[in-house]
Amino acid sequence: MKPIGYWLNRTDKALTHCMNDMLEGFGLTRTAWQVLNVIRDTPESTDADVLSVLASNADAPTLIAAIDTVLAEGWVARPAPERLALTPGGRQQLADVAGRVEAFRSLSTTGISPDEYRTAVFVLERMTHNLETPRQHETAVRPPQQNAPVEGPADLMDRYQGHQQIHRTA
Repeated sequence: MKPIGYWLNRTDKALTHCMNDMLEGFGLTRTAWQVLNVIRDTPESTDADVLSVLASNADAPTLIAAIDTVLAEGWVARPAPERLALTPGGRQQLADVAGRVEAFRSLSTTGISPDEYRTAVFVLERMTHNLETPRQHETAVRPPQQNAPVEGPADLMDRYQGHQQIHRTA
């Protein structure tokens, strides 16, 4: 059996590829659709709000490009500097793609019961919490060596964030 990380990465790529294909005729990508939803759900949203809400979904350059796309298409406007708001065209765009999004969701969950889906989400949520809570994985990251200085949660997070930064820029 392949490890969960393999399936998480492969599933995310499959979700993105399939949704991009399903939304292509509407001039949207999965990320641009997510941006439209954040702006719809957060009145008076800012670029920073969108980046914050979708930080787990895509990197900053991808999100900025998606914001630029929805602005260029006229689905979003700037009522004030750094503010984002759906235009009537943006609201219509979301309404127009709703059927495709529902078909995508149906396809992606074919053969999966609602209980299985909830269980999968619950397990992934717990795993994420376990790994994002420094004290939970402090000793699992690296066992203490004899006579080595003991790292606290802040040290581990600094090392982890540095590792993440290296991978984001590579």
